[in-house]
Amino acid sequence: MREFENEGTTINYHIYGKGDITLLFVHGAYIDQSYWAEQVDFFKHEYEVVTLDLAGHGKSGRSRSKWSIEGLADDIVASIKHNHLENVILIGHSLGADLNLIAATKFPDPVIGFIVVDNFKNLATPLAPEFHDQVEEILENLKKDFAGTNEQYARMVLVSPKTPATITERIVEDYRNTYEPMGQATMPEFFTMDQVEKELLPHLKLKIYLINVSYIPTNMEALKENAMNGFELREITGTCHYPMIEHPKEFNQLLTETINTIRS
Repeated sequence: MREFENEGTTINYHIYGKGDITLLFVHGAYIDQSYWAEQVDFFKHEYEVVTLDLAGHGKSGRSRSKWSIEGLADDIVASIKHNHLENVILIGHSLGADLNLIAATKFPDPVIGFIVVDNFKNLATPLAPEFHDQVEEILENLKKDFAGTNEQYARMVLVSPKTPATITERIVEDYRNTYEPMGQATMPEFFTMDQVEKELLPHLKLKIYLINVSYIPTNMEALKENAMNGFELREITGTCHYPMIEHPKEFNQLLTETINTIRS
């Protein structure tokens, strides 16, 4: 276990393997770096592999005085700088992809690749007005019953009836046990990430590579309009929002293909 401090909070991270290219895996909201275990074991023999727990997640600290999406993205930038990482391919799952977008536009020089896992499905597109009341209800329910509302969201949106029970319960437990001050502060920002994407995508100098689960379709028109340097989509079927733990072998194959394309 390794640690460094950023914005008054310890950040837990691991570095595995050696290589000319660094794969920096960034987890999504309310989970931690352990979700990348199958990818670490698979890629560490050829690449330098870095994982981290964002502040307020996993084994990282919780002492930050102000919680924000940008602050979590700064943890990624700080990790790159602290470890003097070069030739970095950023791999972000869910919210991690948006955090990587912020990081890659703040500190672009070391970043040579940008991979999204099950996100950017409606890239830079505002939430439809008919969902605004639903969002307000979620935010109000979080104030009344944070753990219970998180569990309900995880069971309804993030997993499927076919998801193995062990995986479902792992995800649900992580959502229930989320550090509440961090979650309450950042959750409202989740629903306005389209504005961040719209602002920052023109400054991203990289092609966007996506590995998305097909249970919710990807809006291709939004990608064509907003991915300024092009995009490439690979799809995986039959998994929930977490393909890296539900179908790791298939996911690793798609990720290998994507990394090889970036390298070529």
